[in-house]
Amino acid sequence: MHRRVVLLSAVALALAGALVPAGAAQASAPSGLDPRPVGWSGADSWSEYRSVLQYWTPQRMLAAQPLGTPPPRRSQSGGPTVGDPWASRNGTVQRSSWSTGGGATTRGAAWSVPGTQAAGARLQAVVPNSPGLRWVDGGSVVRTTGRVFFTTAEGGNASCSGSAVTSANESVVMTAGHCVKQNGAAHRNWVFVPAFDQGRRPFGTWVATRLLTTQQWNANEDINFDVAAAVVAPLQGRTLTDVVGGQGVAFNQPRGRQMFSFGYPAAQPFDGSRLIYCSGRTFNDTVQTRDQGLRCNMTGGSSGGPWFQGFNESTGLGWLNSVNSFKYDFAPQFMFGPFFGNEAMAVYQAAQRANTL
Repeated sequence: MHRRVVLLSAVALALAGALVPAGAAQASAPSGLDPRPVGWSGADSWSEYRSVLQYWTPQRMLAAQPLGTPPPRRSQSGGPTVGDPWASRNGTVQRSSWSTGGGATTRGAAWSVPGTQAAGARLQAVVPNSPGLRWVDGGSVVRTTGRVFFTTAEGGNASCSGSAVTSANESVVMTAGHCVKQNGAAHRNWVFVPAFDQGRRPFGTWVATRLLTTQQWNANEDINFDVAAAVVAPLQGRTLTDVVGGQGVAFNQPRGRQMFSFGYPAAQPFDGSRLIYCSGRTFNDTVQTRDQGLRCNMTGGSSGGPWFQGFNESTGLGWLNSVNSFKYDFAPQFMFGPFFGNEAMAVYQAAQRANTL
């Protein structure tokens, strides 16, 4: 399997940032890293494509272990570059911020986590609608969200989550950076299974031919840039979003908005067999990252699952605006996801322009 690593954008953007009190706008600081996305090949021939499909038997999928996340650490490279708001759904591009719609309203409440006061840390949150429940309302989110399976460099089979999104090539899955590369090595045998349900694969298994992540995750596994995209090959002559549909995407949107998070947690007390969701208003992490937080009890295996702004509970459609990334050991009831700034947008744009094989 050829693992060509290339830079995919020629735009150089300065990064800037500092930790600030929760609820305040978070600035950025120069990083010194080239912000262009990095990509490499997955299954880059039809013979390899067939080998990957044959590899993922039902038994291997059910035995795959939920991927753990690297411990977050205070970033030295600043936060994501914040640019002009940009959103797209079904090929329609919107270049301004938009109000979130759908989803129940919540009432605010401040909170602090025991043990963080000594470290000088305080977090603010809003009491959410759901800290983690099985999604039973149907809609497009059931078809577009799926489990991700791959083999790590150490040879173990593992799982994450991902989401099919609208794109020019109709073949893009958004997920977390550590779900494509971790501990300095790329994963292999990478597939996406939309609407996974207790081992059933109603819409098939989609093999990645291209994997992309941010320069910051590729170089330093900087948790602020834990974002990735996979380009999947057609299945039986049809593209991914032609079969399952695609969620919208949005970048450089305001913080502190109502979000719905989805994933397939596979670590206890979950087993990876059901689609789980959390919902609530996000808050800024001021402990070690420039991520956003959400009250959520999902566990390992949910990494890479989508966070939606403007989510409509009736249709199951929204704008993907972050992904499940990590948790703090001292606050396991809260999930954190990266801010989707210019770097995340560059990953998406490079993925939607890529060939599918």
